[in-house]
Amino acid sequence: MFYNLARIVMRVVLLILRRWEVTGLDNIPSQGGLIVVSNHSSYWDPVAVGCALNRPVHYMAKAELFKIPVFGTVIRALKAFPVQRSRMDRAALRKAAELLNKGQVLGIFPEGTRSSSGELQKPHLGAAMLAFKNNVPVVPIGICGAKGICEKLKLTVGEPILLPRYAGNKPSRRDLERYSCKIMSEIARLMKPVKGDIK
Repeated sequence: MFYNLARIVMRVVLLILRRWEVTGLDNIPSQGGLIVVSNHSSYWDPVAVGCALNRPVHYMAKAELFKIPVFGTVIRALKAFPVQRSRMDRAALRKAAELLNKGQVLGIFPEGTRSSSGELQKPHLGAAMLAFKNNVPVVPIGICGAKGICEKLKLTVGEPILLPRYAGNKPSRRDLERYSCKIMSEIARLMKPVKGDIK
């Protein structure tokens, strides 16, 4: 209830304040577990992606945020869950796998943190690993114009990326790196403005 109400309110804010535009929503499967990934340069990013999809998005968020009075309660209500970024957080990975197995949408920023320059950073391997282990598609989203409050905010949703199955569900690190780079390459492609875009 709170999530849906917050999404409605923020959609209005995004439309009025940021001239929010979303294309490619037909690429989002209507059911089944999936991982949505995008570039990350602003606090607007999780809000914009969460508002764009008609399915709730569960985000991993750094554990420190949940210790902030009131704010921690709010982001939990918005379906975020904590992850310890300083180490391999097995509890967070189990939570992510549980959500995917229940047919939910998991949101991940492969870069791991916001890019101050807006340029894509080297991806972490978590998104590819979870996709491999749980046999779910990865849907890339390119976000443009997220920094600041005046620029037009545009999201472009790409086609699902299906990762191959491996015997025993144990791809090598090289496999994870290769597909993580493939995911980031697709995000980079979706970030590029096309002819006719409003600047």
